[in-house]
Amino acid sequence: MARLYAVSDLHVAHPKNRAIVEGMFPVDEEDWLLLAGDVGELAADVEWVLRLLADRFSTVVWVPGNHELWTHPSDPVRLRGDYRYRYLVDLCRSLGIRTPEDPYPVWTGPGGPVTIAPLFLLYDYSFLPPGVADAGAALALAETAGVVCSDEFLLHPDPYPTRAAWCRERVAATEARLAACDPALPTLLVNHFPLIRKPTEVLRHQEFALWCGTTASADWPVRYRASAVVYGHLHIPRTIHADGVRHQEVSLGYPREWQHWGKPDPLLREVFPAGERP
Repeated sequence: MARLYAVSDLHVAHPKNRAIVEGMFPVDEEDWLLLAGDVGELAADVEWVLRLLADRFSTVVWVPGNHELWTHPSDPVRLRGDYRYRYLVDLCRSLGIRTPEDPYPVWTGPGGPVTIAPLFLLYDYSFLPPGVADAGAALALAETAGVVCSDEFLLHPDPYPTRAAWCRERVAATEARLAACDPALPTLLVNHFPLIRKPTEVLRHQEFALWCGTTASADWPVRYRASAVVYGHLHIPRTIHADGVRHQEVSLGYPREWQHWGKPDPLLREVFPAGERP
């Protein structure tokens, strides 16, 4: 029986994570895999993961994380911002992998039919820490606390003036596509960042929530009939429910994290037919 699996934050620059990915296989030849971002930082590493998993799974659906969009000093691919994103989209298409720029596929296996909507929204600094009034004050507070995401140095917004402006464009374009989906079908929303603020409430450093999403998507799970939301980024794999919708984080994370807390078991989380236990 075909199943729909999901995983994120593979970070294969770390040899121990790369070895885990090398051992990642479907159970059934018809299984689908959702890749919810941060497979790697260097273009060559991203391509290695995509090629490997596209060969093994019947269908792969990819959304970018922030790390894929980094222009790392040691990466021969010097593209920045949206140009780098489009380069990765073209790579995925050459491998038969679905992206946020392609027609949304419909899963017809167990739990379906459901429209799978891969999203790329970024963040706009609107996940403010408690008691902080605006993004400027929040960023200053984060800098004082020494909690600043590496995106500020490696993720460039070209040709947009800021990452927040890029996020606003992505939100508007994605809303239009979601509104055009078949209203008779539920959706499965897949994004690297959580779509709602609630998952970030357990972050040890609340300042980091600034780089974790946008409040613009807060009502999307309900508005767009989501049967589930799949996300990563936080490296806190778990399942929560909000407004009757399952929000499932499917990250692996860095070796220092999963060696301390334990590797997610199973690593490939079932979205359908059965969601991960809370």
